[in-house]
Amino acid sequence: MSLADELLADLEENDDGELEAAIESKTGDAHEFAVPYPVVPKEEEIKNVSIRELAKLRDSDRLQRVITEIGHNVGNNRNKIEVAGLMESDPEYQLIVEANNIAVEIDGEIAIIHRFVRDKYQKRFPELESLIITPLEYIRTVKELGNDLDRAKNNEILQSFLTQATIMIVSVTASTTQGKLLSENELAEINEACDMASELNNFKSQIYEYVESRMTFIAPNITAIVGASTAAKILGVAGGLSKLSKMPACNVLPLGQQKKTLSGFSQAAALPHTGFIYFSQIVQDTPPELRYKAAKLVSTKLTLAARVDACHESSDGHIGRQLRESIEKKLDKLQVINLFLSFLLILE
Repeated sequence: MSLADELLADLEENDDGELEAAIESKTGDAHEFAVPYPVVPKEEEIKNVSIRELAKLRDSDRLQRVITEIGHNVGNNRNKIEVAGLMESDPEYQLIVEANNIAVEIDGEIAIIHRFVRDKYQKRFPELESLIITPLEYIRTVKELGNDLDRAKNNEILQSFLTQATIMIVSVTASTTQGKLLSENELAEINEACDMASELNNFKSQIYEYVESRMTFIAPNITAIVGASTAAKILGVAGGLSKLSKMPACNVLPLGQQKKTLSGFSQAAALPHTGFIYFSQIVQDTPPELRYKAAKLVSTKLTLAARVDACHESSDGHIGRQLRESIEKKLDKLQVINLFLSFLLILE
């Protein structure tokens, strides 16, 4: 066996064939735990309704209750969640799961608001939607510009979330746009929607800040592998720690993957099987050609960590740290082998 063959064999030695097969078998179907992209209303549905009729989450009793309870718990110095039985029986844990679910719903509401604002603001600046793609950045830009497109020049608020190059393009395009001035009522509708999106985004930030602060105690070993933010999102989509611990690795890998849709916004360009794990820091720090392999490896170790956390073992997260170290060693090895193989191919 040549050196290249040995390296290739080493590169594949820890691949989980069954995991690959299970994942590929789901290619044509939407995953059970995929994050559904919101059903964005059509243009004719937007024309004759207010934003409050389209996006109802902000004013819901459920959101207000969760935010209020989070506010009470943030001031609580409780530094450990101790439960004799299942973790799910703890009231604060139940709050965390519900808060996570609401955070996902908030993303959907912001997408709906973005569509509303975009369709209304096309009258004033139709080119803007092609210049700023990200929903929140578009909404914040609309709020800042309003009817006065000259405000794009040397605007410190825009500089806080847009690049200088983007601001320059927006400014130049605004000077040549054929858009018409909005009426006071139209501008008021748009501003109300922008304020709603901003408030919802603030709620989401509060939720994630709170949940992340508790992840070290709820799932210390999962957190040690993928970080508090990703761990919180995975638990939220999975439906809790108990359910996550019972999932096979092939189901954990696509958690958080958005379903494809042909209505509203197309998701056809989305990478397959790329959920929260794929976009975690440990995977994104890996070279692009090895990220999918890294995500599979992380999902396998994450399943083990979830089972440890569900049994209330390794409360200091040492098993999770050991699993992460093994992941990092394997990824380092894969990178070295991959580079060496590339060098051999060049020589050949």
